[in-house]
Amino acid sequence: MYKVLLVEDEEMIRKGLRFTFDWLSAGCVVVGEAENGEEGLSQIRALGPDIVIVDVNMPLMDGIAMIERSVEEAACSYIILSGYDEFRLAKEAIRLGVTEYLLKPLEQDQLLAALERAKSQVEMKRQFAAMKTSGAGSGEALQASVVKLPGKSSRYVSKMIQYVQEHYAQKIGIKDLVERLEVSATYLNQKFKSETTYTFNDFLNRYRIQKAMELLQHSEEKVYRIAADVGFKDYKYFIAIFKKYAGCTPSHYQERFGQGAEERSDPSV
Repeated sequence: MYKVLLVEDEEMIRKGLRFTFDWLSAGCVVVGEAENGEEGLSQIRALGPDIVIVDVNMPLMDGIAMIERSVEEAACSYIILSGYDEFRLAKEAIRLGVTEYLLKPLEQDQLLAALERAKSQVEMKRQFAAMKTSGAGSGEALQASVVKLPGKSSRYVSKMIQYVQEHYAQKIGIKDLVERLEVSATYLNQKFKSETTYTFNDFLNRYRIQKAMELLQHSEEKVYRIAADVGFKDYKYFIAIFKKYAGCTPSHYQERFGQGAEERSDPSV
């Protein structure tokens, strides 16, 4: 079971989340609540939750500030809730490695999908932490995967996955598939998410990060070159997305699990 902390200043929303959502079916249990950022920060330190669902606008300390204060010391995954579709907040959330940015009113299926992605990030962080503790070198590459392919999928979704696998290093988007498959973007997005739990863009980012992790382990190329090789033209955005899914920066990952790591850990070198 994954431990969940709810940080929301509106009691009706907080209690609604706690008592109307089927947490057990999602493999989660709510271990605590907080009504502002300061209390949330204290609860994070005391309860050690795996996933924190936090509102943006709260008294005393807002959600973004709370995450900034806790992100370095806590290994949890964050899901942000907001009643405001503000691009500035979304950018801040990405910079901090937030798993999901959801708008109120929240739909049950949206929360369930967000929890699945948060759980994947938690597992990545756990395995990375375990390998750091064990002192593993490049010969023991991180086995966690940030993207999971469905066992079975429809013709459309199979084509979409194949397109990502073949063209991830290029500038691509859902519009390319609209032209190829001759169906609407809305239909493709809905179909893809229902079968994979990911949005198309989330899947594309995850696949690119997975490829970046492989290159960081087995190549001595500079990180900025690897970012370009897997389709990220904006280096800062690559850093933020990598940290979101892998739980560390790409340079830290390369230093820990790249080819040079084994030499540094070998006392005979």
